[in-house]
Amino acid sequence: MKKNKDAAQHAVSGAKNFISGFKAFIGNKNVMNMAIGVVIAQTFGKIVTSLVDDIIMPLLALGMGKADFSEIVWTLREAEGDTPAVVMNAGVFISSIINFLFVALCLFIVVKALTSAQKRMEKLRNKPEEPEQPKEPTTEEKTLAALENIESILANIAENKDSLS
Repeated sequence: MKKNKDAAQHAVSGAKNFISGFKAFIGNKNVMNMAIGVVIAQTFGKIVTSLVDDIIMPLLALGMGKADFSEIVWTLREAEGDTPAVVMNAGVFISSIINFLFVALCLFIVVKALTSAQKRMEKLRNKPEEPEQPKEPTTEEKTLAALENIESILANIAENKDSLS
């Protein structure tokens, strides 16, 4: 009986540890950033797919004299009776390649921009602070210094006069 109770407590304790560990994992900033990145990547992929399928491929098909690029097929074996034809969908494949190239190009541009920004930030962080340039004294400060200098000269003259007499 005690063994069953200990096993049950161990199972509950393990479940609590699992749940608290899962909460910590989900609440981790890196996991949240990764999840956001995955969602953005999926959406971005749909945008690029639409760009390729709905804009670029129709233009290529028009240039090739086809109404739809997906109509470009290579027939390997003609249909015979109930046996369907064996075809290679070259248009769909080429569309997928162009889609991949656009995604790769966009990712390259983003990574290059981020790398450049990181290098600039690193330069700014490592840039030695410029020593503070002394301020030019104001006219009032210059006048006060000149008066103090005159007062000092006059005091020296007075001392010299007293010592001579």
